[in-house]
Amino acid sequence: MSSSLLSASLFFAALLLIMGTPLNALGGGGDRVTGRNFATRSEVFAKHVMAATSQPLATQVALDILRRGGTAVDAAIAANATLGLMEPTGSGIGGDLFAIVWDNETKQLIGLNASGRSPYALTRSHFAELGLTAIPPHGPLPVSVPGCVDGWFELHKRFGKLPMSEVLEPAIRYAREGFPVSELIAYYWSRGGRALRDQPNFADTFLPNGRAPGKGDIFRNPDLARTYEALASQGRDAYYRGELTAIMAAFCKRVGCFLTEKDFADHTSTWVQPVSTNYRGYDVWELPPNGQGIAALQILNILEAYDLKEMNHNSTAYLHHLIEAKKIAYEDRARFYADMDFADVPLAELISKDYANKRRELLNPKKASKHIPPGDAILAQGDTIYLTVADADRNMVSLIQSNYRGFGSGLVPDGLGFVFQDRGQLFSLEEDHPNAYEPHKRPFHTIIPAFVTKDGKPWLSFGVMGGDMQPQGHVQVLCNLIDFNMNLQEAGDAARFHHQGSSEPTGERMRNGGWVALESGVDAEVRRELKKMGHQVRFESGGFGGYQAIRYDEERDLYIGASESRKDGQAAGY
Repeated sequence: MSSSLLSASLFFAALLLIMGTPLNALGGGGDRVTGRNFATRSEVFAKHVMAATSQPLATQVALDILRRGGTAVDAAIAANATLGLMEPTGSGIGGDLFAIVWDNETKQLIGLNASGRSPYALTRSHFAELGLTAIPPHGPLPVSVPGCVDGWFELHKRFGKLPMSEVLEPAIRYAREGFPVSELIAYYWSRGGRALRDQPNFADTFLPNGRAPGKGDIFRNPDLARTYEALASQGRDAYYRGELTAIMAAFCKRVGCFLTEKDFADHTSTWVQPVSTNYRGYDVWELPPNGQGIAALQILNILEAYDLKEMNHNSTAYLHHLIEAKKIAYEDRARFYADMDFADVPLAELISKDYANKRRELLNPKKASKHIPPGDAILAQGDTIYLTVADADRNMVSLIQSNYRGFGSGLVPDGLGFVFQDRGQLFSLEEDHPNAYEPHKRPFHTIIPAFVTKDGKPWLSFGVMGGDMQPQGHVQVLCNLIDFNMNLQEAGDAARFHHQGSSEPTGERMRNGGWVALESGVDAEVRRELKKMGHQVRFESGGFGGYQAIRYDEERDLYIGASESRKDGQAAGY
């Protein structure tokens, strides 16, 4: 091939990647068994263990911990710590964590809500005094207590086997010795660096020599290594009641953040019971609010009445029904989802089949809706990382962890090597809203792990990263698997839609139907037909999520793993 042709080929491949389209989505290179032309790679099969994360080195860390005799939870914590170093654009110990664990000994699913609460000392009146009608995304005001570290130790106390010093050792070593930054993370690092370089300590920590590391550049974070060493030797209290707490509280006082030592000392995680709906014989499990997981259950309940397979995958009719079902569920998300310690969330009714039957009446099969009212449910009672690990004892963990918007607030506590999250931005400042800002309250959360069982047995641990894309991504992956019988890799690689502009738990209202972005793998004629139905169709180069998954094949007693092409990640096992 001539140099000019090679350059053109490389440019075309790069363009497709930026557009969010697998390289073989335009034909050729398809699956030789199924005939589909959008799977970027084969599924991964392994007899004993499996790990899938958004960074290959983190996947290898998880496998190393499993080889040492660690549990799935040990390996997940090790991988999460490694991602906090290697993918600070979406994760870190300044953020929050949620997890669903399949405990094979008791044959049950257990959920953990390790999200933090707002500062005691910050009141809604302070925002009014500043003339703010919404909480800003960066700086001191959106910072809430980080829950990740407590989540690690809660999970480890219940499901871990190796000492935390051994679990955190790989991340500590990489932080000291350095690691090569992977390609997509380097791109987001550069974007985040431009926006946050003037925040306290950010440039000193994350912009060595004044710039973001490029792909393949070696990045070291000795401050984070020392922080991890304190956690390894002193436990979770080093973060919430010890030497790290004092550093964080003093930093907050200096830069105008409202967190104090009391906020850290009073933090607790919450063990919760996952909730589910049955979709065509599969029980889909999510965590209850303050997260948005039940939106996926509501969408599936609405869609269950339609023969999606007959519509054909990513056809005009198929996409229209999914988009409209999403709009309906997200109006309830905006109206009802909040910290259940502060708000009476009508959880049981929202995910019931009867409620879905009523809400489905709002779905016009021929026309896009511009405005949808929230339901009258009555009480019957951003950027992220996702990873999943399965061990030889057939335990599985679905774990998601985030700073919220990329690097989060941009505030880096003195000498600690991580960024405080900005999750508090997702409170509403409307006084009577269930998600209204109050001191020591958990904000609405976007990050959601998911799990699927069939006949009471584990079938799938999976997640899709990416703010409000997550419930939409969960539904699209599950329809791909269940309605269209795709394999685990195809289900993640298939082109997606991302609808935006719905009403939000922060107070915004949908008045014009929002807009929908379609990946380039969706047929051009479908785009035209959706526009005719009243959808505002846009081109966007990202925001379609990032998927990792592990399926347990009971018949053959093995694991199947997948990691999609939109991220730098890897699924691997042995």
